[in-house]
Amino acid sequence: MAGDVGMVMVPVVERLPAGFDMLQQNARAEGHRNMDRLVEDWASGAQRFDAAGEALLAALVAGELAGIGGITADPTMQGALRMRRFYVRALFRRHGVGRRLAETLIARVRPGVHLVVNAGTQQAARFWEALGFMPDQRDGHTHTLPWRGG
Repeated sequence: MAGDVGMVMVPVVERLPAGFDMLQQNARAEGHRNMDRLVEDWASGAQRFDAAGEALLAALVAGELAGIGGITADPTMQGALRMRRFYVRALFRRHGVGRRLAETLIARVRPGVHLVVNAGTQQAARFWEALGFMPDQRDGHTHTLPWRGG
C-alpha cells in the first residue's frame, strides 16, 4: 500500500458505503463510538452532511473502504465548520488515508470560515496538529485551524 496508489475519495450521499459494517465493527472493537453515532444520526436524519459546506467522504483503497470522515456546520459556533466522524481502519493507518480525507475536506472550506475539531484521543490530537490545527479548548472543541492567507 505505497502512498495513495489506488486511493479515491467518494462523496457519501444517499447511503453509507459498502463495507461500512466492517469499519463500524473495527471502530467499536477499539472503543470508539463515533461510527455508531454516525449510523444513528444518518438513520434518523439528524445528520446527513448535506447542509451548505458539509460533506461526508469515504476513502477507498483498491475499492475497499479504508476510512470515512466528514465536515458539518458546528452546532456551538455560528458560521464555523467542524471536522467529525473520522475513522480509518487500523490496516490502512500510516498510509496517508486520514490525511488525504482531512485535506480533501479542508480544501472545500472557503477562506475565512472557522474550522474546528474535537480530538477524542491523544493520537487524534497528534493527527490534527500534524495537519496544522492548534490546541484551542473551548465550546466543546479541542483544536482550531488557523487560516493562512485567503
